[in-house]
Amino acid sequence: MRLFFTCLFFVSFFNVFAQEEVKPEIKPVIKIDSLYREDQFYFSVTYNLLVNTPEKLKQDKFSAGLSAGFLRDMPINKKRTVAIAAGLGLTYQNFYQNFTISEDIKGAPIYGVNDYDEFVSNRFRQYSVDLPIEFRWRNSTYESTKFWRIYGGVKMSYIFSSKSILNDGENTYKITNNPDVNTFQYGVYLATGYNTWNVYAYYGLNPLFDSVSTLSAEKVKMRAMNIGIIFYIL
Repeated sequence: MRLFFTCLFFVSFFNVFAQEEVKPEIKPVIKIDSLYREDQFYFSVTYNLLVNTPEKLKQDKFSAGLSAGFLRDMPINKKRTVAIAAGLGLTYQNFYQNFTISEDIKGAPIYGVNDYDEFVSNRFRQYSVDLPIEFRWRNSTYESTKFWRIYGGVKMSYIFSSKSILNDGENTYKITNNPDVNTFQYGVYLATGYNTWNVYAYYGLNPLFDSVSTLSAEKVKMRAMNIGIIFYIL
């Protein structure tokens, strides 16, 4: 009987000891990516202006532009707050104005600047493939995707399609892929802001048309300027 009570005592002792034993909590190891890049998709909406225009040229309605693409980020400092980026994108631009393009009997384009009461509607649009190359500054860290940025660079564009439509009340002139349009265009741009929302401005450095004149013999050297908003999405 004494042996029985002794065994029961030891079993109870070990049971209490086992209950008091606490296993240490194992926390997952979180790896921090200190070699992050700001590779981003972008989308912009702009108001299209014409600068360096012929005399009496005016714009009508809202001339809109849309652009989208992807940029590859390449940091060049240890904190990865300075970088160079290159990308590829597509742009649509639309212009409402009184710079008219009609045709002669041989189908050659004729350029003029007309009063708005001399035609019913007039527009010019173009589509391009873009190659942006930019210098980037931001105060980002690997722990946050919300930061201030200043991105500036150059954009080279190949116009793969263009079309002008003029309705003068009697005839409608539709000219597709006008040979006088500069198919290679380039300019400088700046984007700045915080997080997703950023203001954007682009200024074309070469004319939209190549060596053309209006009916009054005025040289046409107008360029594109876009002002709007650009969104960056990781």
